Amino acid sequence: MKHLLKMSDLTKEELLHILDVADELKADRKAGRPHPYLAGKTVALIFAKSSTRTRTSFEVGTYQLGGLGTYLNAKTEMQLGRGEPIEDTARVLGRYYDGIMIRTFKQSDVEALAKYSGVPVINGLTDYCHPCQILADLQTIREFKGGFDGLKGCYIGDGNNMCNSLIVGCLLAGMSFTAVCPKDYYPASDVLEFAKQYGDKFQIVSDPKEGAQNADVLFTDVWTSMGEEAETAIRQKAFKGYQINDEIMSVANEGCMVLHCLPAHRGEEITAEVFDAHADEIFEEAENRLHAQKAVMAVLMGGK
Repeated sequence: MKHLLKMSDLTKEELLHILDVADELKADRKAGRPHPYLAGKTVALIFAKSSTRTRTSFEVGTYQLGGLGTYLNAKTEMQLGRGEPIEDTARVLGRYYDGIMIRTFKQSDVEALAKYSGVPVINGLTDYCHPCQILADLQTIREFKGGFDGLKGCYIGDGNNMCNSLIVGCLLAGMSFTAVCPKDYYPASDVLEFAKQYGDKFQIVSDPKEGAQNADVLFTDVWTSMGEEAETAIRQKAFKGYQINDEIMSVANEGCMVLHCLPAHRGEEITAEVFDAHADEIFEEAENRLHAQKAVMAVLMGGK
C-alpha cells in the first residue's frame, strides 16, 4: 500500500489492517498512551473544498501522531488557485513533505499528486469517492456489530462519492450491500462493474423499502453535495421519498444501525427522529474519522 486514492485500490487484508491499527490508536488515545508514529514528519493538507470533520481530524490526528500538518487552501493560499499545474505543485510538495492529503473535486488531481509527488497521498474526498469516511464507517460497524460477515448494508440516496465508496468498502469487508438510488442518479459505472464480481451480494434498486428489507446498517447522505447547489430544486424533487424514516426502519432488521457522514439535513434524507435515535452511532462514526485517518497515516508514513 503506497497511497489511499480510492477503496478499490485496497485488498481485503490491507483494509482490515488499517481497521486494526485504527482500533489500536483509538485505545491508545483513550488510555492517554503516546503514539508518535509520525515524529519529525510533515503532512501537507490541501483543501479545495470546505470542511469541518476532514480538516479538524487530519490536523488533530497528525499532531497526536507527533507530526506537523500544514493547512493549505488551494484556492486562496496556493498557486493552484492561479493556474499552476497540479503536477508542478506535486513535485514541489513531495520535496518538502513526507505525505499529502487532498480534499478536492477531481479524482484526476489526486491521481496526479500520487504520480508526481513521490510521497504517500491520501484522498480526503473527491467528487468520485470518499475512502477516509468509509474506513471510519467500517470501524464503527465492527465496533457495534463485532464483525462484517453476514451483515447487510443499504445506502439510500444519491449515487455519489459516498455511495461509490460504500459499495466497494462494504463488499470488500465481507458484507452484502444494496444501493437504493433513482435511475438518473446511479453510482459510477466502474463501481458497478467492480460489484459484479460479488454476484448476488450486491444489488441496486430504486425502491427504498425494498432495498432496506433485512438491512443491518442503513446509510444515507445529503441530496445535494458541495458544488451541486444549482441543482437543489431538481434534486429535492428527484429524491423525494429517498429518506430514512420510521417506515424504512420498520423493514430493517432489529438493532439496525444508522450511519450518516454529516452534515445532515434533517427532514430531507433522514428524519430528525431517526437521526436522534441513532445519534450515538452517528457521532461515534464522526469520531472514528480521527482514528481511521491516523491509522492510514501511520501505515503509509509511520511503518505500522
